[in-house]
Amino acid sequence: MPRLRFSRPDSSPASDRDTPAPENTTGITPSRPISASDYATSSPEDRDLISKVQARLVSEPDNANTRRDPEYWPRRITALVAEQIEISGRAITERDRVRLSRHAQAELLGLGPLEPLLADDSVTEIMVNGPNNIWVERAGRIELTEATFLNDEHIRRIIDRIISPLGRRCDETTPMVDARLADGSRLNAIIPPLCLNGPTLTIRKFFKKPMGPSDLIARGAATTELVELLRACVLGHLNIVVSGGTGTGKTTILNMLSSFIPDGERIITIENAAELQLQQRHVVTLETRPANIEGRGEVAIRDLVVNALRMRPDRIVVGECRAGEALDMLQAMNTGHDGSMTTLHANTPRDAISRMETMVLMAGLDLPQRAIREQISAAVHVIIQLERLQDGSRKIVKVNELTGMEGDVITMSEIFTFQQQGVREGKVVGKIMPTGIRPRFLEKLQQNGINLPPSVFGFSGRQSGT
Repeated sequence: MPRLRFSRPDSSPASDRDTPAPENTTGITPSRPISASDYATSSPEDRDLISKVQARLVSEPDNANTRRDPEYWPRRITALVAEQIEISGRAITERDRVRLSRHAQAELLGLGPLEPLLADDSVTEIMVNGPNNIWVERAGRIELTEATFLNDEHIRRIIDRIISPLGRRCDETTPMVDARLADGSRLNAIIPPLCLNGPTLTIRKFFKKPMGPSDLIARGAATTELVELLRACVLGHLNIVVSGGTGTGKTTILNMLSSFIPDGERIITIENAAELQLQQRHVVTLETRPANIEGRGEVAIRDLVVNALRMRPDRIVVGECRAGEALDMLQAMNTGHDGSMTTLHANTPRDAISRMETMVLMAGLDLPQRAIREQISAAVHVIIQLERLQDGSRKIVKVNELTGMEGDVITMSEIFTFQQQGVREGKVVGKIMPTGIRPRFLEKLQQNGINLPPSVFGFSGRQSGT
């Protein structure tokens, strides 16, 4: 393992950014998360002490302990903090000594002021708009925090700490980057000159344990009947598109759908930044690669979809279709890779179809509109529509089946739809209910040995003809 390198925790001029950046490739983090109050009480003397601890660590020779023991660095930092306190002659309480050790670990091994926010399970999104403007999302509501960075360079060092182990960079030549944290949380960073506010970070946190069907039911995002239907669709190898706006929970639903895939199937996942948390044993994870500084070496989603077809997949799961890869995904769904899934940005199921048409055209082929729509209607069986409601809650609001073509128009039928009953104490009251329509894909499910009770679709056995 390469030796860890530490960046300077206090302020430094731009020229110092060429000093060795941290390479926390082991995923080492502070042994205990620092609290927001710990950070709020830090002083210039604290930062000076941490700077001296960093200098000592950089000067120490590498040894076998750093390779074998993941707790070596946290312990060593704690020991050096105690040593520096003794040298300085500062009289501090044991509580402040512990706080200072956690602060040093967060600065030298973790993500600095972001550590308490990352440790807070109620925070679902972190938005850094420059050094003195850090916002978070809790329960669908955005609020300003008291956390701050020292300056723009402090944020740049944290960005480098995250993306350097991933082989990515964020500088004047590449001022935008998508990456992921060790726990799978997604990060986007954009820096000047593109962003006038200063370095800007957006971190979408993922639950440490993937949300399962029972969690979604408990949160009111789905019902037992709907989950039963979706499980049957996955087991019955139906092709599914999850549609919704930004932050509506598309990846969460895709994770839940993927959890229904039988353990013996070979699954290929394809993403820009690996976010899916599949629990099966036979999973191959593919991730795109941006172009290097010369503009070469880029590997796009479309390249990975084409390559995945040569890897003998039972299922292909694409994190998100954004461009021409939609054509290759439809081709895969139409050529024996039933049960594949993807997500895309759209506000309604009908908009999702229009977006798929547009993305297919982005593949560079001059296909007639009817041919594209025939591909979509033949490939996609189900569209799951998500929405963030006015109270910030995320719910499945529609489940539509694609039923074929009428002339040049793709036809759909609503199987489930969200019925809002009002707003009570700021919370949207409602439930997703079956429409009473019998889906045509039931025949395919039955061919796969899957039988759903008529009550799932809101009709009795007599109405269903059974």
